[in-house]
Amino acid sequence: MQALYYMDMRHNCSNHMLDNYCHSFMSEDKNIPFFGELVRGVMALRNEIDQVIERFSNNWKINRMPCVDRNIIRIAVYELLNCNDIPPKVSINEAIDIGKKYGTKDSGAFINGILDSVHLALENNEIQIHQNVIFESEETLEG
Repeated sequence: MQALYYMDMRHNCSNHMLDNYCHSFMSEDKNIPFFGELVRGVMALRNEIDQVIERFSNNWKINRMPCVDRNIIRIAVYELLNCNDIPPKVSINEAIDIGKKYGTKDSGAFINGILDSVHLALENNEIQIHQNVIFESEETLEG
């Protein structure tokens, strides 16, 4: 979340900025490969993830959301769509906990509302991912 926040605040989500972040703030850690997968995955699918978030955020544009909340939600949506080895409830609960710790007093509820809606839409096949592109299902587009 901190790396995405760092890049988001600088309006530069490039690999160069990620490398700068890693060089400045990360020590050797066994979690670095998973960290890299999450951050690079969110960076690669950011536009599609943001569209999903806005669809379920009830009148909140992504650029109006607090930076902390928006990046926590981006990571969780990425996990829901791409990390089949992580149970959805784990991704959602982790996002809520991080939001409560680093966000505002309302962040946990805000994050929970969006992620629960995204998770329900995934379960109902209203959104899906194919080869790193997120689609609304045909049924959703027609209805």
